[in-house]
Amino acid sequence: PKGPRVRFELSADASVRLSAEKAVGGRRVGGRCVAVTRANRSRKPCTRWVRKKGSVTVAGRKGVNHVRFQGRLTATRALSPGRDRLVAQDREEVPFAVHLCTGDGGEEVLTAAAVVDASGTWGDPAPVGADGWPAPGERGADVAYRVPDLADPQVREQYAGRHVAVVGSGASAHQAVVELAALAEEAPGTRVTWLLRRHDADGVFGGEEADELPGRGALGSRARAAAASAYVEVVTGFRTAALEQDGARTTLVAQDGRRVVVDRVVAVTGFRPDHSWLAQVHLDLDGELSAPRDLAPEIHPAFHSCGTVSPHGAALLRQPEGGLYLVGMKSYGRAPSFLALTGYEQVRSVVAEVAGDHEAASRVELVLPETGVCGVGAAYDGEPSGCCTPVGA
Repeated sequence: PKGPRVRFELSADASVRLSAEKAVGGRRVGGRCVAVTRANRSRKPCTRWVRKKGSVTVAGRKGVNHVRFQGRLTATRALSPGRDRLVAQDREEVPFAVHLCTGDGGEEVLTAAAVVDASGTWGDPAPVGADGWPAPGERGADVAYRVPDLADPQVREQYAGRHVAVVGSGASAHQAVVELAALAEEAPGTRVTWLLRRHDADGVFGGEEADELPGRGALGSRARAAAASAYVEVVTGFRTAALEQDGARTTLVAQDGRRVVVDRVVAVTGFRPDHSWLAQVHLDLDGELSAPRDLAPEIHPAFHSCGTVSPHGAALLRQPEGGLYLVGMKSYGRAPSFLALTGYEQVRSVVAEVAGDHEAASRVELVLPETGVCGVGAAYDGEPSGCCTPVGA
């Protein structure tokens, strides 16, 4: 038989009505893609989906179902060639089913009218590999993907007197370098090699005194001082191509052939969102950032730092699945410029919309400070990325 094979999952036996939607041009107005009119034709173009006439009803069983769609919505109406998508009608009337694992090992399912995903990105760190995938040998290497807690005596013992490689250039890397340099002052033999993908370390430290977030500015200044100390060597243009583990020693191999042999590797190259638990709902995400599609242009690190992202709310965070929102660091996907203040404003707006107060949801109640920090590294060839420069530079 011809036609695509449709897969869907049901929590109980039910009839499922399938219809088709056609992609048509629209204009972006108030965070939504609407039909083109004379009044909005100068607005930003977008793609909207319009439902076609007709539908197909199939009998579904509890669990996973597979149906072969023949391309017909009625006995006489067949879909013409083009870009269409198949959708389940009346889906918005069905509550979300949230599957939970309880502390005693059991399972339960909650139903909800709305789901706000604020699960963050902490559990899915970015790899050491320069191309975004774990480098060959990385999965079997001894790599710590977070700043070591040197206040813990057992952790401190693992790093004292060791040669440590720190990979990354953001605030977490600043913290790791600062704390490891302080350890080196107390524990003889401790040294740090700070590996940067960018070809120039000058822009690594952010806005420092010009940063309107004093804590972050001070951290950048402390990282600069640590980098200039006798305990830290800064290596630029190091794009990791492979890791080799030989007993307790790890060798990082750069794309240009350089090799750095260390006792410990601390990789603080960022985090990524995990959307696997949302596999059964409709998402509309930017292919590059894995952020909500309408939000992505507002936070792209090639054009924005933390302080140049406009405050935003439910209109840019809602997903095609009615009642589903991504907020917090999860909403930024791979973009590194998230601020907690932004997340608070997002949640305020989303909660207002869920409660039915659409006027409050659309209102902006936040003014962000200029951080003087840009979240993107230098371009591959060593030229500035064009994102921004520290305030006062």
